[in-house]
Amino acid sequence: MDLQITNYNNRFQIKGSLNKLNLKTFNAHFSNIFDRLDDILLDIESVESIDRAGVMALARLHNESITKSKRLSIIGIGCKELYDHFKTQESNTVAA
Repeated sequence: MDLQITNYNNRFQIKGSLNKLNLKTFNAHFSNIFDRLDDILLDIESVESIDRAGVMALARLHNESITKSKRLSIIGIGCKELYDHFKTQESNTVAA
């Protein structure tokens, strides 16, 4: 399934696959998002699959929110790969 991004107010729903092939769409949609909004919510409930490039795109968005002192929330029982990535990052941070 292709990537679909819909939004209402500051809530963005992501549907389909987030992968290297459609990363340009994701990046264009969220380019400079924190220059316009202080708080966004990403709903990944309908994400069917995500590859390494997709996880890294979400991680970059997360890092941007931190550097600009904005709030990013990711909700949904989406892809296990995403949770595993951030859980690993947490473990590395604690160990450092």
